[in-house]
Amino acid sequence: MTIASRHHQPIAEIETAPLASAFEACRAVVRAEDPDRYAAILFAPAPSRPPLFALHAFNCEIARVRDMVSEAIPGEIRHQWWREALSCAAGEAARSHPVAAALLDTMRRFRLPPEPFLNLIEARSFDLYDDPMPTWLDLEGYCGETSSALIRLASIILAGGEEPGSAALCGQAGVTYAITGLLRAFPIHARRQQCYVPHEVLIACGVTHEEIFEGKDSERLRAALAAMRERARGHLLTLRAGIREIHPAIAPAFYPVTLCEPLLRQMERPDYDPFESYIGLSPLGRLWHIARGAWLSRRAG
Repeated sequence: MTIASRHHQPIAEIETAPLASAFEACRAVVRAEDPDRYAAILFAPAPSRPPLFALHAFNCEIARVRDMVSEAIPGEIRHQWWREALSCAAGEAARSHPVAAALLDTMRRFRLPPEPFLNLIEARSFDLYDDPMPTWLDLEGYCGETSSALIRLASIILAGGEEPGSAALCGQAGVTYAITGLLRAFPIHARRQQCYVPHEVLIACGVTHEEIFEGKDSERLRAALAAMRERARGHLLTLRAGIREIHPAIAPAFYPVTLCEPLLRQMERPDYDPFESYIGLSPLGRLWHIARGAWLSRRAG
């Protein structure tokens, strides 16, 4: 069966009422905690939306662990619960958790291996601590195991469980999206003594972590953040150059990246304050950029 034919195959024909409720809970989680990806999923074919919501609700569950705990050990315990839920034959605890139940069903339907999910949890362990991000290589590895993996898994779902191709472009898209997101969250991270700007970049620009944690704006800091934006745009250019390689059926997996350019431009305005400025799009603006990206991807296809 081809990607095109699998793409239109209904996936919710045999859902039980509790499972349908679990998928609805996932939709609510993504809508509340990840409005950018939520909007992008609305442009995917209707049968694909529940499993995509399950995928991204899982990501929300892992991403918000740092905000739910006061120290690392409880966060590690929560991560371990998810490792066991994904690695073991769905136990009672996992089945009673709506996001876990929906995700396990999605993994079964689309033959998604547990390794990418386990790797995402492992990468997110970095969030639980206040260690510096050492190098560009470390940052892009973190982005690859988190954001790029989600795009790759979404592509497999949209392809009906078949090999969708475009793995390298999933990597480029994920790094673009993740770096943009980390830049948006820079003031939040700074307030809790975290910094995702690679230490090697800070050294090259003459910025210390102490200055960042004290909220000290400077041209040196702005140069470091500009280097992050430039890195994101480099990956975005590579993605755009290969857009014709993306099968139209899996294009919705890439729609969140359509928001990166307008967000990066907001950080280049003269009145941008790295510690205070809100970086984001209105609900209408978000939908407009995604719709425009969807139209352009269909043209390219």
